[in-house]
Parts: sequence; C-alpha cells; structure tokens
Amino acid sequence: MRNTFILTALSLWTASVNAYANPKSCSGVCTNAHDPSLIRRADGTYYRFSTGGKIAIHSAPAITGPWTYKGAAIPNGSIIDKAGNTDLWAPDVVLVGSTYYLYYSVSSFGSQDSAIGVATSTNLDYGSWTDHGATGIASSAGKAYNAIDASLLVDGSNNYMVFGSFWNDIFRVQMGSTPRKVASGASSTNIAYVPSGTHAQEGAFLYKYGSYYYLFFSVGSCCGYDTNRPASGAEYKIKVCRSSSATGSFVDKSGVACTAGGGTTVLESHGNVYGPGGQGVFNDPSLGPVLYYHYVDTTIGYADGQKQFGVNTLSFSTGWPVNPPVLPLTSRVNSASLDEAARHYSPLRHRRGTSR
Repeated sequence: MRNTFILTALSLWTASVNAYANPKSCSGVCTNAHDPSLIRRADGTYYRFSTGGKIAIHSAPAITGPWTYKGAAIPNGSIIDKAGNTDLWAPDVVLVGSTYYLYYSVSSFGSQDSAIGVATSTNLDYGSWTDHGATGIASSAGKAYNAIDASLLVDGSNNYMVFGSFWNDIFRVQMGSTPRKVASGASSTNIAYVPSGTHAQEGAFLYKYGSYYYLFFSVGSCCGYDTNRPASGAEYKIKVCRSSSATGSFVDKSGVACTAGGGTTVLESHGNVYGPGGQGVFNDPSLGPVLYYHYVDTTIGYADGQKQFGVNTLSFSTGWPVNPPVLPLTSRVNSASLDEAARHYSPLRHRRGTSR
C-alpha cells in the first residue's frame, strides 16, 4: 500500500511539472491578436500590435489588460507597391535609441512576391506612425526565402533582422545602425530549415538571455482551423534553437542543427489551448522573461478572428526556455508526504522487474 501511494504521488508530481502552463488571464479585447508584438512604454503602458486592420494597436495598463483597441498603425496602408499593401501582417515593434520601429510584411497568402516594410514613432500611440516603406528585404519567385515575418534584435552596436516563411524557411541579415535599411553590403544567411515536407517554419524571434541567443520560431499550419483543421500535431507550435553567437550556428537541446530540422518544443497544443504560435519574448519588469503568442481557445472557437492573446512566464534555469506550470489542486501532493516518500523509497529495493 505504501509503495502504491509513493509511486502514485511521484507520478502525479512528475506529470504536473512536465505539463504546459496555461496562458495568464486576459481582460478587455483579447482577440484581434494574430502574430502579436508586445512592448512596454517607459510610463508603464503596454502596447500590443497585431496582423490585420493595417496593423491593429491595443494598449493596457498591465500585461493582462484590460486591453483597449486604439486604431490602425498605418491607416492608409503601406507605400510599398505590392499586392497586400493594405492588409499588413506580422508586426514587430522595437525601441532603438529614442525611436520605435515597426516592421511589417506586405504579401498575399501563399505568395513569394513579398517585402518587409518599416514605420517609426516616438511614442507608440495611434496617429503617431510614419511609414517609410521598403527596408530592402524583398522576395519574388525563385528566391530562397519569402520576405515576411521580420523581427529585429539589437545586440550592442549591431542590429540583426531574422525573417522568412516556408521555402528555405528562416534567414538573418544585418541592418544599418539606423535600422530602416539593410546594412550596406550585407547578405542574407539561412539559419533554420526543415529539409523535408512543406518546410513549414516561420515567425522567427531572436532573443538573448545570459550568454546564449535563442531563436524561437513557429512550426506547422497557422490558420483557417475553422474550415480546414490539420492532422493532429500538424497545427502551430513553438520551437527553439540556441547559439553562443547572434549569427549562429543554432542547435536544439539534442544538438541537432536548426538548419537540419532541429528545434526543441517550447509550447504546443494542450487542454483548451490549440495551435499556439506567432510568438515573441518580452522582458517584463515584474514577471521577467515572458513568452507571448496567439492561440485558439477551443471553448470559444477556431476562426482566425477568434484567436486569443496568450502570455506565459519563461524560466531559463536549465539553459533552455520552459514555461513552468502552477500545480493544479487535483495534482498537488503535500510536501511532507513527498519527503516521507523519499525517505522510504529506495531504487535498490524496488528495482525488481525493471529494465535498464
């Protein structure tokens, strides 16, 4: 009886700590959140930018809300002369010096005729953004990449842009010191690629923590779940590789190169959370590193317009990012019982019938 209790208690505890955490609570407008970008102004106001509505702007006094819709960042559409210049995607907002840079994608679904544009603001507010158009990152049929899903890392005096979707997946290029244009003479380098299948990787985000650079990216089918649900496991999920250099080479936890299909899963479908992706990482002054993303709440609906804004805390204590869950009441085990279990349970006593 004692052994049964001990093994059951330890199993419950192990299952709990290996589970994915649910997103934090969200109030206000928590939809209109596809491909979110999260940033906090010096006065403590949080801003969320997202795909659709010519880059929708929401703001809130706290990371959990209440979120309020403010308007479109680029209300007249992009000055880039390509199809899709009034339906802008995948924003990334970064503060460089005293200027906020908003990178966005101009494209149409499934097309390689794409470009990455940029707008700037001094305060993040609706009505304050000036569109500057092309950054110099563009693609057309026959290119190795699709020029969408940009994200900028400021690393000392260097500005690195990661981008790409399907085709040969994810690339990196150096931007100028004023990061409105690609640096003179810079060329793009492939940093993540799945050699088989449809090469379904995109939405890269480069983040530095400690002595490592972490490349987060989304894998799988992103959209249209209400009309065309992918096979189980083929929906969006978030993976990561890391490197000791911002320029690579990136590997996963098992040592597999990111350019050879490597990637360690950080977050995937679980419970009522389905298809999390379009992620970024933000250093919150109270919570520390947080992973933010969009996801489907299966109790609400699967349509793209119903996707929710998710935030999870991240721990890098092992050198790899995990989002540690809060143990549910049904799985919590009294710590004294676990201590008792540890005293009485010996692997040498209970090894019979096991294999090595």
